[in-house]
Amino acid sequence: MITLEQYNLLCEPELRKAIEENISRDPLTVALDKRVVHAAEVATQIKYLSRAQKKLPSYYAARCIIPSLAFEQSSSEECAAHKPLSGGSVLDLTCGLGVDALYLSKKFERVVTIERNELLAEVARENFRRLGVKNIEVVCADSAEYVASCCERFDWCYADPDRRGEKGEKLVRLEDCSPDMISLMPRLRSIAERVCIKASPMFDVEEAQRLFKGSSVEVVSLGDECKEVLIYVGGDSGGDVTATALGLGCYTAKSTEKTVLVTPEFKPENYRWLVQPDVALQKCRLARVHLANKADIWSENGYGFAVERPEGLLARVYEIERIEPFDPKRLKREMKGRKVQILKRDFPLSTERLIAQTGLKEGGGERIAFTTIGSNFLAIRLK
Repeated sequence: MITLEQYNLLCEPELRKAIEENISRDPLTVALDKRVVHAAEVATQIKYLSRAQKKLPSYYAARCIIPSLAFEQSSSEECAAHKPLSGGSVLDLTCGLGVDALYLSKKFERVVTIERNELLAEVARENFRRLGVKNIEVVCADSAEYVASCCERFDWCYADPDRRGEKGEKLVRLEDCSPDMISLMPRLRSIAERVCIKASPMFDVEEAQRLFKGSSVEVVSLGDECKEVLIYVGGDSGGDVTATALGLGCYTAKSTEKTVLVTPEFKPENYRWLVQPDVALQKCRLARVHLANKADIWSENGYGFAVERPEGLLARVYEIERIEPFDPKRLKREMKGRKVQILKRDFPLSTERLIAQTGLKEGGGERIAFTTIGSNFLAIRLK
């Protein structure tokens, strides 16, 4: 976290000019350049602005102030923009760097965002000024205390609870995070029609619906990596579970929906296409439901296999060259030293063990997938 002195420096026109003049340089080179005024502060901001180019492009473009810890814990703009919340007013209990508040401001007439750290609250205000946003009110307060005394009524309440403990350890259980959304929920329901909670990507979907009866849950992934578990309470939440793969689409099912699969005997010669369900489907336990009648799948965490190329799935689809029993000696004999993309689902060996046993190297254009069907370990060469 930056100090008050550093914050005041970063607001000075001279420092802002130095950052702009050196924005494309290597931060270490800048830090050692005696010609640069307050080189250490300038270099640190250039480092985090550089990292923000992809994750927070608006913050980069506006040359916002980016404290290191706030940056690491913030949502990406792509995830923040996705959140399906809108209305007249929203209460954001966890401002932080303010990325979610920024995108809420595009869908609400008024945003009130709470930040308990006085300096970080001021950083958020300054960044919103640089971003040209005028409908966000930053309140420096403890969110639980604010909620307890709040007399307003909001359309939505949003929270991304802090998932770091006092010693920096990662927290997963919602009641251990700050604020404690479980204990706050009765009061929140009296001041907001609907509530959205962003939980850890590791948080269990069924646990969310157990804790908040009647809630809907959405798992959001980006690039086949789980980014957010969103819990929606109130309004028309009806127990739905949604897998959303940004850039691919979404799939919704009732949490009680089950597909009774009569999976056929696995006959490798029948299949031409390998289907890799997006991680959001796996997290929601919807892979088998989603692939029903389009591909055969034997495990919620495994691959699907199709005769015809399936379309419209939240999945990556690869053409199969051949499927063979996993034989590390054969692979080592045929492919030792070859660079390949190693894909793996439902397979007992780690990537490191695979590399050690087969002599393969990661990289290159060739792909080999490894999986388990029943008691059979398989290597699937892809075109």
